[in-house]
Amino acid sequence: MRLPEFHGQRATHWSAPIWLLVVLILIAVAPRILAAQTSDRIVSLGGSVTEIIYALGEQDRLVARDSTSLFPDATSDLPDVGYIRALASEGVLSVQPTMIITEDGAGPPEAIEVLQAAAIPMITIPDSYSSEGIIAKILAVGDALGVPGKAQTLAAQVQADLDAVRAAVTSSSQAPKTVLFILSTSGGRITASGANTAADGIITMAGARNAITSFEGYKQLTAEAIAAAAPDVILMMDRSGDHSSTLDDLFAMPALITTPAAANLALVRMNGLLLLGFGPRAPGAAEQLHNAIYGAS
Repeated sequence: MRLPEFHGQRATHWSAPIWLLVVLILIAVAPRILAAQTSDRIVSLGGSVTEIIYALGEQDRLVARDSTSLFPDATSDLPDVGYIRALASEGVLSVQPTMIITEDGAGPPEAIEVLQAAAIPMITIPDSYSSEGIIAKILAVGDALGVPGKAQTLAAQVQADLDAVRAAVTSSSQAPKTVLFILSTSGGRITASGANTAADGIITMAGARNAITSFEGYKQLTAEAIAAAAPDVILMMDRSGDHSSTLDDLFAMPALITTPAAANLALVRMNGLLLLGFGPRAPGAAEQLHNAIYGAS
């Protein structure tokens, strides 16, 4: 482009104030352009963060992901740098990232210290197990990637889905059921969800009540505590190994055998990442859980 020639204080084509405006715009936009150019080797840590990046159409910028990032199926084509809470800094550094986007809880601390010392920008996306938290997470990932417009569009779509699920749940005439989320039955001991967890959040979104609210997080429960909670439904992740149980074995456990759930053989299993991810698929997870608990309308 041929620049305008200046004669004294006047420009042949453009006036000085317009040139000044152009310069100011370039100054404002340049950092974002630079960030976009230097952040095309991104490591994503956490299944929901990775799902959001794919939902935003920014997956081509990923060079690796953690072992919890299993959706969509295309994530299997990316190098796996390990479990988000048990990272090896060498594995992350080996893919030469220019940015790391992570859910809360990445660790161990010594690995995070090494990554920070390497001066790699690390953006932590906060978790909040609610509809508002899902929208905030989408917008935060969009800002980290420099695509806030895409994030606003995705957030609006997810918000509409959340509103539809909320309307369906609140219109139900059935009394709320009490649900006990069991994380593990390893060694015959039941580890279950209390308040302020992803399980607690999705149970609430599905129109049910968490059976345990006397503590936060996940803890082992006594048989007395489970009997007192009297859950109508048992909720578990659909997985194998010593964290799971067959239906008959589960309801034969002394801690559960006297519960209403055992009397009705009321057990719901769902994919763990779908159930607890609190990403773009959360409205579908809440609807699926609601239908499993109360029956499809």
